[in-house]
Amino acid sequence: MIDLTVNDQPLSFDGDPSMPLLWYLRDEAGLTGTKFGCGMAMCGACTVHMDGVPVRACVMPVAAAQGKKVTTIEGIGATPAGQAVQQAWLNLDVVQCGYCQSGQIMSATALLMQHVAPSDADIDAAMAGNVCRCATYVRIRAAIHEASTTLGKEEAS
Repeated sequence: MIDLTVNDQPLSFDGDPSMPLLWYLRDEAGLTGTKFGCGMAMCGACTVHMDGVPVRACVMPVAAAQGKKVTTIEGIGATPAGQAVQQAWLNLDVVQCGYCQSGQIMSATALLMQHVAPSDADIDAAMAGNVCRCATYVRIRAAIHEASTTLGKEEAS
């Protein structure tokens, strides 16, 4: 039995411990916002947070989540950084096809949770593992800066 917390909800899994976390989240927990992209941890579409660290759920066995706190795109809006990132994404109309965006948002939020005022180089490094076939990288960077400004204002008040 694998016990984990997903989006602040305690869950258990009594199946194959080597099942990728992605399939557990989508097929067992019904959280379909996390996407399958490449299956090799190369595109970032499957990014979730495990104890606040971005991980690729397509190659992470569900057993690795034993006792961990997993946050998906469905739960990231409950955090100030997640709210700021999601709002910036809307404000700047980042999304084109949208397929990669849950992973992009998860990586961007993890960055801002660690570093509220990232430079372009910080953003590029944090987002390097997330691929956008529509090439919205300029808008993604701008949205991260906007979310950073929002968070900075919240911290100052």
